[in-house]
Amino acid sequence: MLEQARETAQGLLNSKGRSTGHVALGIAVCVGAVAASALVAARNAPSKGNPKVKQAYDRLEQPDLQPPAPVFGLVWPPLFTVLALSGIRVWNARSSDQRTRALGLWAAVQTLQALWMAWGPRHRLAQMLTAFTTLGATAAYVHQARKVDGKAAGMVAPYAGWISFANLLTEEVWRKNRPHKATLH
Repeated sequence: MLEQARETAQGLLNSKGRSTGHVALGIAVCVGAVAASALVAARNAPSKGNPKVKQAYDRLEQPDLQPPAPVFGLVWPPLFTVLALSGIRVWNARSSDQRTRALGLWAAVQTLQALWMAWGPRHRLAQMLTAFTTLGATAAYVHQARKVDGKAAGMVAPYAGWISFANLLTEEVWRKNRPHKATLH
């Protein structure tokens, strides 16, 4: 039974043939990066814990497609989990240029995800541009990860779908709330 659990963990983490130290470092790096991104997101989320941010978002005209706030709290934890697992699987893949590129793109996605939320409601244009860049980096990561580990690439599909929807929401918030400039006719 213990052997079966070890094999299951190796399959999940793509760690067969990797040293315990390599796997542990990969887990620490990937979970740490996703946790840091999630922490930045949480610190900048429009929630009761962030009354100023919540108030700023509440003053904005929201898109008709905007889900209720609790949906975001339910969606993000599993998405961050699959992002971490995907990164770990790529980390544990055989060393190659493709693996290095995939890990770089994976790290870029984590950084952009944090930056997207850090911009907050007062920097909506920067937030929207970062959202689009995050989606592009995610697509590039999936493409590169597929060359290294197809399961790692597939794990990111729910995240890519959700941030596609989040891009739509971000663009709509920007569009509905951008300052209107006087035009000459």
